[in-house]
Amino acid sequence: MKLKVYEYKNCSTCRNALKYLDSKKIEFEKKAIRETPPTKAELKKMLSYLGGDSKRLFNTSGGDYKELGLKDKLAKMSLDEQFELLSQNGNLVKRPFVLGEGFGLVGFKEEEWKATLPKK
Repeated sequence: MKLKVYEYKNCSTCRNALKYLDSKKIEFEKKAIRETPPTKAELKKMLSYLGGDSKRLFNTSGGDYKELGLKDKLAKMSLDEQFELLSQNGNLVKRPFVLGEGFGLVGFKEEEWKATLPKK
């Protein structure tokens, strides 16, 4: 499975993550997160990699998150409701959102990526 990277071109964190992947010569498939958000199945898979903490799937600093008042609503929502929301609005998803064979990453922390990504 080729690495799948959901990203937003105007996001500096995403640009840094893509530069990192390029520097390590890691092949990946780029997906525009706003136009094609992760599917519910991909969100469920990522949640398993994040130890079940669904809040880590959300871009909590984003405007849509704040506008929807999710800080107060999230705890009362079912996982299915959260997955529905995330799969319909890529602005709500923490980015970059990266799925590989047997692992997933959200956000970009170089040390975490170094430890997780397959070595070339």
